[in-house]
Amino acid sequence: MTLFKLLMVIHILLKLTNVSSQQAEFVYTGFQPKDMTLEGAATFTRNGLIKLSNDSKQHSHAFHSTPIKFRKNNASSVPSFSTTFAYSIVSEYPKISSHGMTFFIAPTTPFPDAPPVYFGLYSPLTMGNATNHVFDVEIDTLQNDEFGDIDGNHMGININGLFSNASHSGGYYRDDTGEFLNLSLINTPRPMQVWVEYSGAKKRVEVTLAPQGIGKPKKPLMSLDYDLDQVIDEEMYVGFSCGTGPRTISLHYVLGWSFVVNGKAAELDLSKLPKLPRIGPKKKSKFLTIGLPVILVTVMVMIVSGIVYYVRRKKKFAEVLEDWELEYGPHRFKYKDLYVATKGFKDKDLLGVGGFGKVYRGVLPNSKVEIAVKKVSHESRQGIREFISEIVSIGRLRHRNIVPLLGYCRRKSELLLVYDFMPNGSLDKALHDQPKLRLNWRQRFQVIKGVASGLNYLHQDWEQVVIHRDVKASNVLLDHELNGRLGDFGLARLYDHGTDPQTTRVVGTIGYLAPEHHRTGKATTSTDVYAFGAFLLEVTCGKRPIYVQPGAEDVILVDWVCSCWNHGDIVASVDPNLGIFDYVKAEVELVLKLGLMCCNTEPSARPTMQQVVQYLEGRGVKRIIRIRICLYPDPNPNPKIHIRIRIRIRNFLKDDIRIRIRRILSEFG
Repeated sequence: MTLFKLLMVIHILLKLTNVSSQQAEFVYTGFQPKDMTLEGAATFTRNGLIKLSNDSKQHSHAFHSTPIKFRKNNASSVPSFSTTFAYSIVSEYPKISSHGMTFFIAPTTPFPDAPPVYFGLYSPLTMGNATNHVFDVEIDTLQNDEFGDIDGNHMGININGLFSNASHSGGYYRDDTGEFLNLSLINTPRPMQVWVEYSGAKKRVEVTLAPQGIGKPKKPLMSLDYDLDQVIDEEMYVGFSCGTGPRTISLHYVLGWSFVVNGKAAELDLSKLPKLPRIGPKKKSKFLTIGLPVILVTVMVMIVSGIVYYVRRKKKFAEVLEDWELEYGPHRFKYKDLYVATKGFKDKDLLGVGGFGKVYRGVLPNSKVEIAVKKVSHESRQGIREFISEIVSIGRLRHRNIVPLLGYCRRKSELLLVYDFMPNGSLDKALHDQPKLRLNWRQRFQVIKGVASGLNYLHQDWEQVVIHRDVKASNVLLDHELNGRLGDFGLARLYDHGTDPQTTRVVGTIGYLAPEHHRTGKATTSTDVYAFGAFLLEVTCGKRPIYVQPGAEDVILVDWVCSCWNHGDIVASVDPNLGIFDYVKAEVELVLKLGLMCCNTEPSARPTMQQVVQYLEGRGVKRIIRIRICLYPDPNPNPKIHIRIRIRIRNFLKDDIRIRIRRILSEFG
């Protein structure tokens, strides 16, 4: 009886041993030392992770403690098997890792002759030999050209060596669209899950990859048709391996594992998997590390910016105001008001650029009055005082044909002159830039008479004599009703009636300068008359005082009009653009000849602006006739000469004063 009991115990122990060696299914959501055998650098963490790598060893393995029975009853074929595991590879650098890791099936452990670059599985002397009987699926994060790796982020199916029988870059196929999505095998936001399945009937291995929580995709990442009967023995060890080195820059973790022979591996309960350890130092409060410093920096920046803004604004709008300027109070504008009115003197509000500054359009913030602001530089301190004194004096000018100067502003070396805004721009643009606004003769003649009236006011009718010194088309502006207004008094000079002007510097525009001005540098009312004569010819002929004729040298307009008169056809010099409008020939001839009279090289032969206004208005006829009759010394002219006198007078004067002419002619018999 005692012997029988002993035999029964021995039988039970043998049976238990056999069952243990043939265990073919397990599921681990976290690991215990009794479940796995570790070699080399592999260790267990406190919360149940397997950590495969560190800096102290050259390779590491973690495999199931007992071998798996793959063939029962000495079967000749390897049955189907299935496994799934969750892993994570964490690297110090975003896209750089040391050697990766493998899931392997091998006949024995350990692997003493396997270096790290061989994942700790193969010996360089026997790699590729069929006698190895090793099957592995590599997760390779370092490209090794010596093994034919396709890149540094791929998975491969290996048989007895590291030259992959099948490989594919990391990623997975979406079930809904079939689109392939690339995945990094390292430093992923969440762990990765791998499925390895072998069909004994089809002799096919399929490997699938996906981020944890997505589930197993229907389409595998890669597959290999291969008969594992010659590779897998009756009992084999299953587990994980990786190669490490003296400077390992990545850590390899296994979180959970499920395996089965002749069946589908059980899905891992993700909620029960252990958490990955924190990488790096403990996270601090975002408010303390980010929020508070950002708030402090923001407050400091706001304070400093406010101070800088205040200082710069004060400096930006700083003006120079001296005691002697207080008497000009009403004529002085604040720079801030002009800056706001012109929206910061932006180019989009630029009206024009001249030789003495830029002109900007603006709207005064309080009165909403449209203004034109001209910036003028002035370096001389004494010159500024004289300039402002004269500008303020000119600001008192009041005439319907003079652009009102509203005032000035002085800032550093810059003077700003404020005028009424003229909506139709300058006459120069209307004549030469082919704008939408095209002036007919009636409008041009009205402008001529208006400018003549304004210039006469400056020379004769105001309390002082004002020499404009820059009469030209670009300084004549057009108001809402297309009336001509003389503007830009930046070069103007004033002196009392009955005294001589003291100017000695030549200023003005070439083509409008009188000959004697070049010699003496002295500006007088007569030099203004000369410039007005050039202006008359420019308005009537539509050409600048000096213009370029194609294929020829520069042409002086005065000489060209004289040549047309000498050929008996002074009207031939009229602007061709007037051909599509009606104009009075007598008025055109009057303006052309009056322009030539004003451009006489002898100053004493030029008319005054008062006489010019009279001629344009049809007054002063007797004087003109006397001048014309003096051309014929015969005191008793015959009828033919009388006719010639009539023709000259009729051509020179307007049609609406012919009655006066007849009366005057009757006085001469």
